[in-house]
Amino acid sequence: MTDTNFTNTNFDNRSNPTDVSVKDQLTKAGSDVKQRASDAFQASTDTAREKFGEAAELAKSVASETFDRVQDQAKVKQHAGADFIGKFAGNLREAAKSFDHDAPLAASGINAAAQYIDGAAEKIRNGSMQDLVDGATDFARRQPAAFLGLSVLAGFAAVRFLKASTSSISGNDGGASQ
Repeated sequence: MTDTNFTNTNFDNRSNPTDVSVKDQLTKAGSDVKQRASDAFQASTDTAREKFGEAAELAKSVASETFDRVQDQAKVKQHAGADFIGKFAGNLREAAKSFDHDAPLAASGINAAAQYIDGAAEKIRNGSMQDLVDGATDFARRQPAAFLGLSVLAGFAAVRFLKASTSSISGNDGGASQ
């Protein structure tokens, strides 16, 4: 039951030239696939890096535009605030006139406060908020009583302004519904 041809068969693949070339072809194909995968990975990495750079530039541009818009809106609000404060100083001067005959010292103090408020309005209009804070801090150190008095006056003015605004809004709503 034994086959003599079976004992003469060579199982060593190295001696068969066809098997060696298949092995070389598989090795070469594997290297080619590996190289193509590496090239594809490098290309995708380069593309991702490029797209990330474009996204970063777009983000910078959007952030810059947003910052510019916010800064422009802050400037508009800054000027509106300065105008309001300037009007408040004018109102103080009018109030000081009513004290001229009866209490000239009070009138002088109120005029000095109005002058300071005008200066603050100009700083708000033309300067930075840090300049205003520094100026207010300096004024508070030099003239604590005057600063306290101005704070009280500003509080009363703010309450009056808010009440007038609320009345104005209520009056406008009532007229619109009729």
